[in-house]
Amino acid sequence: MSETKITPKMQSFVDRFVDFSARLANQVHLRSLRDAFAAVMPIFILAGLAVLINNVIFPWVLDGETLARFKVWGEAVINGTLNIAALLIAPMTAWSLARNKNFGNPVSAVVIALSSFIIMMPMQLEVVPVGAKATVSVTQMLAFTNIGSTGIFAGVIIGLISTELFIRVASVKRFSISLGENVPAAVGQSFSSLIPAIITLSLFAIVAALLANLLHTDLIHLITTLIQQPLRQINTSLPGTLFIYSFGNFLFTLGIHQTVVNGVILEPLLLINTNENMLAFANGQPIPHIINNIFVPTFGMIGGTGSTISLLLAIFLFSKQQSAKQVARLAVSPGLFNINEPVIFGLPIVFNLPLMIPFVLLPALGIWFAWLCTTLGWMSRCVVMIPWTTPPILSAWLATAGDWRAVVVQLIIIVFGVFFYLPFLKISERVALKNNGIE
Repeated sequence: MSETKITPKMQSFVDRFVDFSARLANQVHLRSLRDAFAAVMPIFILAGLAVLINNVIFPWVLDGETLARFKVWGEAVINGTLNIAALLIAPMTAWSLARNKNFGNPVSAVVIALSSFIIMMPMQLEVVPVGAKATVSVTQMLAFTNIGSTGIFAGVIIGLISTELFIRVASVKRFSISLGENVPAAVGQSFSSLIPAIITLSLFAIVAALLANLLHTDLIHLITTLIQQPLRQINTSLPGTLFIYSFGNFLFTLGIHQTVVNGVILEPLLLINTNENMLAFANGQPIPHIINNIFVPTFGMIGGTGSTISLLLAIFLFSKQQSAKQVARLAVSPGLFNINEPVIFGLPIVFNLPLMIPFVLLPALGIWFAWLCTTLGWMSRCVVMIPWTTPPILSAWLATAGDWRAVVVQLIIIVFGVFFYLPFLKISERVALKNNGIE
């Protein structure tokens, strides 16, 4: 199937837009954020499995004191994953940025970022002891509320700033201590970064002292309240999610992967919602968020970006074009695991105007419909982090901790998508025939 013809004027605009988007995709800080979140994603998937096992599987077969003892396993996993999410993302952001900037000693950047993150923690915490009603002030303690999901955005910002500062200071030759060639490499690198480390951490400590003495606050709290929460309210609202996710999908129709936008602007904030949902579910509390980074792909990326499992079904059921059927046969196996580059570039959808339209719109409609069903109480909220390669049907069931109604909602979206793609598929086929001189 050939591509839709584009006029020279349209091509000029598209070329400029593609060039801009490609530069954006290769921007070192954005690329580093994508790398950092990709590195820690297996940790959060493990947390999702622990939540599922602790709160769905164990209660099926155990009860009472035996259940409580078995659930310690999941609680330990959650403490080592969700509850230290920010503590993981800060050093991984530093590692990714240092590596992408070709810094010679990225491990030092990791240490500096982690230390900087802890330096910016509040010196004093207000906590409620078990069984007490009033709060008490404690010191020399880290709280899961600061190093967990709540502090993710702060971890990202501190990881980026500390690494940038450290690399810049380390590039000044007079700050480098050389012990010669006769010492082990690790020792030489350690002394080489000694003065830059002292300068970087001292600057963070000065900022922490000024905030504590002048404003009676800390950087974690400021970033969370002034940046993270407002962004979450906008980006993870239904309109914000639909706009950002749809724009990312539109970029994919131009050959630029949707993670350029979604992986940086949307997913980190959706991940915070996911972690809070999993923690609430694990503790038997009300689930706070409908939209999170499980919900969006489960109902807006069925079969891959663009929910192309519906397109493949439309081709198998209604298409008479052999080239399209051949592509569909090759694409269906990876499509069942949400890998759909074969259909995006093989059919193609890229630069194919008729198919670009449903590719962008169908995921938005699927997300809106699932949001509406959840709001009306027709299905449970997503509370289990699952791998993005989880096949359709199974993904809806697992993500909602075994709610069969979510499976029905996903099936409705798939069937609707078949008939939504169908007229655009027919137009695309007619365009292809005309371009080949058959019509």
